[in-house]
Amino acid sequence: MIREITENDFDNLLKLYMQLHDNPFPEKNDMVISVWNSILNDENHHIIVAEENDIIVSSCVCVIIPNLTRGQRPYAFIENVITDKNYRKRGYATACLNYAREIALRENCYKMMLLTGSKEKSTLDFYKQAGYNQNDKTAFIQWL
Repeated sequence: MIREITENDFDNLLKLYMQLHDNPFPEKNDMVISVWNSILNDENHHIIVAEENDIIVSSCVCVIIPNLTRGQRPYAFIENVITDKNYRKRGYATACLNYAREIALRENCYKMMLLTGSKEKSTLDFYKQAGYNQNDKTAFIQWL
């Protein structure tokens, strides 16, 4: 199932994020909870997850950014694309990115873009297969 996060997803999402740059699981202090609540309450901030057997196995963030150029059409920024190492190559990240694309189209965005620190050919090929390119700017961009 592909969906947006809910308030109850905090622990499962952060467990997945531990595989992203070897992040430690954060202490649930006031600052972390404040950030979590800010994300949940921001209509332009979407955390998309793929779930299998009640486990979050993949995720990406899609932030819609208001814009004063391009006819005041916003753009979407994709970040924190991750799939659990035990669930890779099954289409979960692609499904999350497709869901993000649906959000961007619904919000009338003129492009989606993402950055990756990865130099792995397989990662770069994955983004290219998902419709992003490295030619238009010094980033992966998908023109909508």
